[in-house]
Amino acid sequence: MIKQLAAVLLSATLAQSVHAADPISGTPRIGSPHTQSSAGYPTYKGPVSIIDGRTLWFGWVGRGIKLRLAEIDACELPQWALDPKWTDRSKQLAPSPVACGALAKAWLKRTIGNRLTTCRVVGYGADGIAQGRCLVKGRDIGEEMLRVGWARVTPPVSDSRYIAVQNHAMASRYGMWATYVLDMSEWRRKAVDKTLARHPNSDFNLLAERESEISPPFAEARSRPKRTDR
Repeated sequence: MIKQLAAVLLSATLAQSVHAADPISGTPRIGSPHTQSSAGYPTYKGPVSIIDGRTLWFGWVGRGIKLRLAEIDACELPQWALDPKWTDRSKQLAPSPVACGALAKAWLKRTIGNRLTTCRVVGYGADGIAQGRCLVKGRDIGEEMLRVGWARVTPPVSDSRYIAVQNHAMASRYGMWATYVLDMSEWRRKAVDKTLARHPNSDFNLLAERESEISPPFAEARSRPKRTDR
């Protein structure tokens, strides 16, 4: 039942007017996970499982490694964004929800597939989880998530290209940049229910009481005239 609900959720949300760029293409490759020492930090190589829109799992018999993509952030799996095309005159009682967390995970899974993934650890978070720059078919996975608009940069950023790619995605309204979305760090601080059963109305309330605005539709709503009959 849970898998069926997830499939319905993704298909319904993808049908909404959220733009996306083209995916990485190529022939999948299969490898066995292993580690190497490099500049004091390990490098992991092999097939991975996708936990969410920024987290990978290198798993093999008896052990496994959780790794987050460095210098980017993405919506948490239970997090919802809202479609900005809703207006007070709409027949809808509330904006249509956009499952930004589920869509971020789906795009990361689509990007990697079962291809061999190489991740160079560049540090560790406060929770001890490794953070790394990861490649699949020679392409930077973090940059790809920024390119399609399902992730945002988290300063300090060592690669100026990350900023340029994000700016292009925002200008093009790719992915979450076409929605009202709450800053992920604010969402993590304020959300009480962080289960996959979380209702979109919960995020509607958080957005109404937001402390910060990160996506372009907020600025567009503020600049829109209150009256449109003249």
